[in-house]
Amino acid sequence: MKRDALSVLQRSALILEAFPGGCALTLAEVSTRTGLPRSTTHRLLVDLAELGWIMRIGKTFELGMSLFELGERVGLKHRLRTAALPFMQDLFAVTEQTVHLAVRDGHDAVYVEKIHGHSSLPLPSQIGGRLPLTCTAVGKALLASEDSAVQNEILARPFRRFTPQSITDPRILSKQLDSIRRTGVAIEREEAAIGGCCLAAPVLVSKKAIAAISVSVPKASFSPELLAPAVRTATLALGRLLARVSAE
Repeated sequence: MKRDALSVLQRSALILEAFPGGCALTLAEVSTRTGLPRSTTHRLLVDLAELGWIMRIGKTFELGMSLFELGERVGLKHRLRTAALPFMQDLFAVTEQTVHLAVRDGHDAVYVEKIHGHSSLPLPSQIGGRLPLTCTAVGKALLASEDSAVQNEILARPFRRFTPQSITDPRILSKQLDSIRRTGVAIEREEAAIGGCCLAAPVLVSKKAIAAISVSVPKASFSPELLAPAVRTATLALGRLLARVSAE
């Protein structure tokens, strides 16, 4: 759809989606990222600031606290975070590495929670951010649990390349998905960030993956055989807890 045919709501959504987490942008940067005219961008930024969804700091703009407060009201996110945090904290205590909780939204994995590890490993993940299912361990864990129609749709699309190690061949990913279904764990080696590896497992409720938990580790110290039991234990326990809660 052409930018000039978008509704006000669609243009506002474009602007909100243009902001990376925790970063401020100038008017020119927002206009460039959205493809909207400067005058339109400025008018919408002012309107969004009045709602508290955008905050103005000098000559820059960033996401506002009202938007954060709205996000906290999302039921699934709140329930998942509340239930998952103790298990994520246990994983962090054992590994001292970054732990993620993610859910699937379309073709992406959306990060619901993140506990930062002690290493200085640079990761592209951020709470509320999203990455493709095809190049992340949480994404692969979620995708492997989906039905064949969803998998075939994603395998038929071009894969985004983040590093030279990112998988771009659907045949390779298809074989990995078969392996994930057999072993219960997904592995990613420098596909989203150079120097980082990750192991994830799905959180299953009634045999359906509603989330995935992962541990990200520097490549030099990545030992899947040591991480897999801890991650699987956390996801199995969380799945059982969520199943009990949903049955009450």
